[in-house]
Amino acid sequence: MFVGRENKISADKLQAGETITIIGLGQSMTPILKSGQPVIVAPVTAETVLSKNDIVFCKVAGHYYLHKISAIRNGNTYQISNNHGHANGWCSRRCIYGVVIEKL
Repeated sequence: MFVGRENKISADKLQAGETITIIGLGQSMTPILKSGQPVIVAPVTAETVLSKNDIVFCKVAGHYYLHKISAIRNGNTYQISNNHGHANGWCSRRCIYGVVIEKL
C-alpha cells in the first residue's frame, strides 16, 4: 500500500482509485490525530457519503489538508477546518480526494 504525505502525489493515488496511507504532520488535528500518526484513506467516489466531522484529505485554496468537514452548504460545498476551530475555507466535492477509514 502506498504511504504518502499531504500532497499532490497522495491526491493522484486517491483519484486513481487507490486506498492509501497518509502520514500528516503538525498539531492541528490533536487530539483526534497526533503528528506523524498514519491513517488509512479511501478514495471518495460518487457513492461516498460525506458528513460533518468526517476527516478527509482535500485541497483548499491551493493547500492539501488532512482535516475535518465542519459544515456542509447546499449538499455539495464543504467547509474544512482543523480540530481547534480554525476554518481553512470552503471546497467542492471534487477537491475532497479521500476520507479517513482507519487510524493506525
